[in-house]
Amino acid sequence: MGKILVIAEQRDGKLKKSTFELLGLATQSGNETSAVLLGDGVSGLTKELEQYGATSIYLIQDASLKFYSAESYTLGVLEAIKQASPDIVLASHSPTGRDFMPKIAACLGVGLASDCTQAQISGVNLKVRRPVYAGKATVEVEFLGQGPRLATIRPNAIGAPKPISAQTAKVIPISIQFTGLKTKVIEIVKGNSARPDVAEAPAVVSGGRSLKSAENFKIIEELADVLGAAVGASRAAVDAGYRAHRDQVGQTGKVVSPVLYIACGISGAIQHLAGMRTSKCIVAINTDPEAPIFQVADYGVIGDLFAVVPLLKEELKKIKEH
Repeated sequence: MGKILVIAEQRDGKLKKSTFELLGLATQSGNETSAVLLGDGVSGLTKELEQYGATSIYLIQDASLKFYSAESYTLGVLEAIKQASPDIVLASHSPTGRDFMPKIAACLGVGLASDCTQAQISGVNLKVRRPVYAGKATVEVEFLGQGPRLATIRPNAIGAPKPISAQTAKVIPISIQFTGLKTKVIEIVKGNSARPDVAEAPAVVSGGRSLKSAENFKIIEELADVLGAAVGASRAAVDAGYRAHRDQVGQTGKVVSPVLYIACGISGAIQHLAGMRTSKCIVAINTDPEAPIFQVADYGVIGDLFAVVPLLKEELKKIKEH
């Protein structure tokens, strides 16, 4: 039996869904599963981690961890790895995960497979699949040599298990002196959007330049509200000033893997496809029957989005009401 360490990700005192997905993947392998939780005043989150399969939880609390910084997180995770001696270390391929995990790999002198969409664990061995060439192909990766195997898994790529209320875990506090830090995060300014983040939402409705204005994105938002979905945008729409960059889906934006992705007026440039082609179900609405988006779509509607989207919204509202 091997040992797996899951790096729990939390924000504002709330665990991310992707953490539960990683714990589910780890426990299904039959290996000993532990987690490391970093933050300031986050001890109350250990109950949730144990309910999703963690048998040991390394708890690191310090004022330096109130806000995320790669420097402080790297120090904390390295200490947890030293104490846990895991064979495999898993983290979410979130903005924070893809920031500090390469530093962990460099410090340990081991390999890192990033942005994985599939993972198979057998004992101490880890085999993953990850997209390459802007998502036009995937490669299967195995690890060689000694030391822990590191991987970041794309959010929503694997399902989260159901919690087990009878599960208990051993909480192991770790005390670290975060002295000599070269950087310090003193404030985080949040956007005013109450919508879910496109990278983590189970459903995403995206619009392209065909919407012609920022005001016209209202019809995309209304459809998203019915579905409880996030609102995304193509690079062309973002460059035109219709949406903020935080909503951009694609190679130069955010990579998403929702259960449902609806592309409205998006032709499907390779940069956009690289950011959403691993979605479970893709619906495309476009007037051009030759648009590349239809090549990856599960369902396609050839028509004007200004006519199709409102009709789709009304039909979905009827389904929800009944």
